Amino acid sequence: MSISLLLEMAADAGTGRTAVVCDELRLTTDDLNRLADGGAGVVAASGARHVAYVGTGGAMLPVLLFAAARAAVPLTPLNYRLSAEGLRALLDRLPDPLVVVDDEYRDAVGAGYRSIGSAEFLESAGTTDPVVEFADPDAVAVVLFTSGTTSKPKAVELTHANLTSYITGTVEFAAAEPQDAALICVPPYHIAGVSAALSNLYAGRKMVYLRHFDARQWVRLAADEGVTSATVVPTMLDRIVAVLEADNTTLPTLRTLAYGGSKVPLPLVRRALSLLPDVGFVNAYGLTETSSTIAVLTPADHRAALTATDETAARRLGSVGQPVPGIEIQIRAEDGTVLGPGQTGELYVRGEQVSGRYTDIGSVLDDQGWFPTRDVAHVDGEGYLFIGGRSDDTIIRGGENIAPAEIEDVLVEHPHVRDCAVVGVDDPEWGQIIVAVVVAQPGTHPDVEEVRGHVRAGLRGSRTPDRVVFRDELPTNATGKVLRRQLVDELNSTAKEPA
Repeated sequence: MSISLLLEMAADAGTGRTAVVCDELRLTTDDLNRLADGGAGVVAASGARHVAYVGTGGAMLPVLLFAAARAAVPLTPLNYRLSAEGLRALLDRLPDPLVVVDDEYRDAVGAGYRSIGSAEFLESAGTTDPVVEFADPDAVAVVLFTSGTTSKPKAVELTHANLTSYITGTVEFAAAEPQDAALICVPPYHIAGVSAALSNLYAGRKMVYLRHFDARQWVRLAADEGVTSATVVPTMLDRIVAVLEADNTTLPTLRTLAYGGSKVPLPLVRRALSLLPDVGFVNAYGLTETSSTIAVLTPADHRAALTATDETAARRLGSVGQPVPGIEIQIRAEDGTVLGPGQTGELYVRGEQVSGRYTDIGSVLDDQGWFPTRDVAHVDGEGYLFIGGRSDDTIIRGGENIAPAEIEDVLVEHPHVRDCAVVGVDDPEWGQIIVAVVVAQPGTHPDVEEVRGHVRAGLRGSRTPDRVVFRDELPTNATGKVLRRQLVDELNSTAKEPA
């Protein structure tokens, strides 16, 4: 099944319904369908074998997703925050692309590419003869580059079948109420942006785009458009909660708030749950290679864990829930042995939505179709999945493997710690030492030894940070992931004094 069929189904079911709101632009499902057909004509006339998009998204993302699909060529939204050199390096890896670019990024893209402005593309799509070609389900629909924070970005290939199996397996077609609206502020080059465009359209939900996140504008837009659902990353959730608390306001129409992209500190989750008691919170965990979400902690799971007196049940607030339909998971030891509940190893996943394929590398699935996520994880006795961070982040101190997440989980519960990241820094004696990078709560000045003692009281002594470094904020990417490699590089480049 081609992703273009998702739009055709939505247009047939929701004639005249508003599908997209972005700044002053409003598109019905019929408008979007016509622009996709005409956009496919623009792509076909260019002779390009790929469509690249450099811009902030909004309405352009769903238009290009379906235009490229109906021209039977892949789409790659690129990270517009990259340097000109970084952007061109990625463009040069795409085969004969048509580059659709927002005006403010034209200079970054530069000459030497077949390109067209975003506004010009929309205008041409409205007047060009339509082209509708249904791509082979196994053809590549979208190529997304990984963040590349520790190595050269990989080009992840997602087929039409990968994407549609995720959508049809997790979303009920046309199930949204007429007044339902989703507020989307995740970047277009992230899998969450792609899946939001597909899933909300398929559900029949109006998509309201906020192309540049600002917490106060997010709250205002949620009220003005009667937003009923939204997805945010941790840094966004933190700022939204701060605005709601400062302004003593609520989100009266909001029913569901999903968060993901990286781990959210539990104190922040508890604050949000208390502040918005009528909102259903969802923790969604997934990867680019899995076409988005593979596990969900549901609203009922959140409330049950928040009020649980049993320690095991309460701990599930820090889990990512249970696998979505169609997804199988395994936890494996280094020798490939499948581990049982409570045992920590690497997470492997399998299902129709899982690609596990990269341009120039090929498939990394094993012979039974399992994808190695490189995430350290375990499941409890009821099948709730806990993610302990990337295997690459493991600290090896004196020959002992230490997961940063277990220290961070204790550290962030200190009343004067707002956020933190634990990393391993080179050391001639131990190989690596544990360094906690801490963002203090506003107006507080935590003592280093008090912070170390807090960790020591919760974990055995070998987990106590050797050093504590205070920062005003942690470096993160657009989806809230802490840039650990940047922290390690910075700390390695400075003189290391004992705490």
